[in-house]
Amino acid sequence: MSNGRTISTRTESEVVTASLLQDFLALIKIGIVNSNMITTFTGLFLAIQFTSGHFLHKLDLLIYTLGGTGLIIAGSAALNNLIDRDIDPIMTRTNSRPTVTGRFKAPAVLTLALTFIVVGEILLFSASTAAGLWGLAGIFSYVVLYSMWSKRKHVSNTVVGSISGAIPPLIGWAAVEPALGAGAWALFLIMFIWQPPHFYALAMRRTEEYRAANIPMLPVVKGFKRTKKSMLGWVLLLLPIPFLLPQLGIGFLVLATALNIGWLYLAMKGFTVKNDLKWATGMFVYSLNYMTILFVAMIIFSIFI
Repeated sequence: MSNGRTISTRTESEVVTASLLQDFLALIKIGIVNSNMITTFTGLFLAIQFTSGHFLHKLDLLIYTLGGTGLIIAGSAALNNLIDRDIDPIMTRTNSRPTVTGRFKAPAVLTLALTFIVVGEILLFSASTAAGLWGLAGIFSYVVLYSMWSKRKHVSNTVVGSISGAIPPLIGWAAVEPALGAGAWALFLIMFIWQPPHFYALAMRRTEEYRAANIPMLPVVKGFKRTKKSMLGWVLLLLPIPFLLPQLGIGFLVLATALNIGWLYLAMKGFTVKNDLKWATGMFVYSLNYMTILFVAMIIFSIFI
């Protein structure tokens, strides 16, 4: 029977533990970790299929590669949060990060990040030397080229940042086939080209926040019209890329082309819409679904080659 008072079923320690876990996941940017694990796994799985290997015989590589990639991405994300703790308070999207609130102190974050990166690289080098080297390239491009150099200085920061985002499938592929095949570079190109229109859509929605933080994102520096033209150009570049993966068959090519045409239609529609932010939200959501559907489809179609 209720006595009219709300009875909490969670103890104070449970609430603190839950909050700590949430802060930790925010620190390592768990969403980015998860999405990159998908592309890493796709690279590894396709390399096995394209080289006529057997997935069950490569479970050790799977553990080393996914574990290592997840750790270096988490560590690099933590370093990014550490680097950006002076500008994150300005933006609504980032002002609750634990490096801003003080929940995680800088020395602890640095120690955690470097530990994750070192352990992650040990795992990647256990998979193959090439996987470890590509892991180092991903760390350098994200932490140094993007976070420390281009993000605050150049309008091309999104393109520079796209390099690191396109490396995970190469890591996965290199664990199986260190020399990398044409399929590996097709995955790299898909991820590299996909990122600018994806992040420009986000930047349009957060333009004033980026302006306040003095981050030279394309919508801030060049305006919405120029950003829309750039997004259209990047989507157009995606059109021929699926044809670099003919091994996946006609079904995949039809699906990928349909996804590209759908995104192209949405990009062109941006020049006639009245509500730019609503359109940008649609572009952002489409890009997320695009990436998920495309990479899952690659795995499914590769099983039948």
